[in-house]
Parts: sequence; structure tokens; C-alpha cells
Amino acid sequence: MAQSARQVVSKLLTNHEDEILSEWQQRLKEDGALKTGRVKEAELSSQCTSFLRLLRKAFEAGAIDADSGEFDDTREMLSEMSASRAAQGFSPRETAVFVFSLKQPLFDVLERHGTGDAAAKLQVNWSIGLLLDGLGLYTMEAYQKTREALIVRQEREIAELSTPVIKLWEGILALPLIGTLDSQRTQVVMENLLESIVQQGAETAIIDITGVPTVDTVTAQHLLKTISAARLMGADCVISGIRPQIAQTMVHLGVELTVVSKATLADAFALALSRKGRSVVKTCKPEQPGSTLV
Repeated sequence: MAQSARQVVSKLLTNHEDEILSEWQQRLKEDGALKTGRVKEAELSSQCTSFLRLLRKAFEAGAIDADSGEFDDTREMLSEMSASRAAQGFSPRETAVFVFSLKQPLFDVLERHGTGDAAAKLQVNWSIGLLLDGLGLYTMEAYQKTREALIVRQEREIAELSTPVIKLWEGILALPLIGTLDSQRTQVVMENLLESIVQQGAETAIIDITGVPTVDTVTAQHLLKTISAARLMGADCVISGIRPQIAQTMVHLGVELTVVSKATLADAFALALSRKGRSVVKTCKPEQPGSTLV
């Protein structure tokens, strides 16, 4: 931003702050900033006031463009606001319009109170547009970083919730897997299983893949890593839920699981019980209420 344009904008912000603030807030309200209820009018007013004062402070310190060091406080304020709005569920547009909607009020105030010819005003308008475009893009980058971090955290939490380790019997655990098994999820699966083996003192871990859509070479490698880690902790693994289609695919690919496998979780559980010297037997049918013995 040229020295003359910076001085003009700084003077406008100093002498007509209330007028700019009123028109800016009105444009934000008309754009629906308060309709969702996620931000109150008092909070919006506070954010607008803080932003204008930080702009004026940066101009008074000799700021040239949006990347100048004088705008550090302004960028920090926008970063915090973007992070807060991303966490609250604001859309990218709702976040970016906070900065971009300031253009028209500044243009209008310059037109009413600015001095100089049309060419000079046009140059100031151009400088204002470039500055707010830069700050607006910074706002979007900060919003996107927060959203990406939020999505990664949610994915990690969902992965942990989707891989529960269930205690079936004393010393017998079951790990039902649902969905695709990739490297990141394998790590979560392995950590949950090993932690449960230690806590429960388990001797057998049943890994049920009924909910895994397909097993290719990569998926098989992930399973083998989990099995090897469990063995190092002193627990034997049993694979259950291998469907006919998956079995054919594994044979075609030449994948070999060096572990006992069973067709169903019930079969795997029965095997695990037999290893502990126990079995499931059918008891006599309980007597029905009101019946008589013959």
C-alpha cells in the first residue's frame, strides 16, 4: 500500500470509526451473521470493533501490506476468530465474509469524506481492496487449518470407537473389525488390543473380520502385524469371519495368514474355550410355568 493511501485510510479509521463500524455491522447482519444464533450481536460488535482498531494501529505503525509485521496482532485476532468459528461449525463463506464485507463501508466512507480527485480515490480503493483480500485469504487459511485438525481428531476418535476390544471370557478377548483396515487404523487397532491384553491378562484374542469388505495383500499385512504384536505380548490370535469371497480372493492373491482361522465368531469362541478346558453345552429345557410333570 502506498504511503498516501495508507495515510488516507488511517485518517478515515480515526475520524469515522463509528460510521464505518455501523455500516459494516449492518452489512454483516443483512448477510445473515446473526441468523444461526452461533454468534451474538454483542460478540459480533466486539469483534468488528477490535478488528478496526487493530487496522488503525497497524496503519499508524507504518504497515504496507497484509504480510507486514505491523499486522501481526491483526492476523492473530483473525486466526483466533477463524479457529473459534471453525469449531462452532461456521461455513467457509460465513467466516470469510467477516473481512470481505468491510470493503464496501470503507469505499462508501471514502466517497463521502475523502479528498482528492477520482483517480486518487480509485487508487485508495484499490489499495483497500488488496489489503482486505490478503487478510481475508489469511482468515481462510487459518479456518482451513483448524478444520483439517478437527477432522483428523474426529477421524482418530471414530477409529478408536469403531475398534472396541470386548472381553468374552476370562482370558479371551474379541476384536470386531468393521470397514477398511489401513495403516493408520491398524496402529489404533494394535494399540487398543495390546493395551487390553495387558490389562486383562488375556491368553487368546479373536480378531473378527466379518465387517471388513475385502482383504487384499495390504490388509493381510496389517492383520499379520497385529497378530505378531499380540504374540509378543503372550496372546494367541484366532481370525474369524472369513467369508467365501474373501477366502477365494486371498487364495488368488497368494495371501497366507499364519494363524488359526474360523468361519464365524462363535466357532472361534468355542475354540478359545476348548483351549482353556471349557466348552459350551446344552442344558435341559427349563420347565415352563404352569406345566405338569408326566
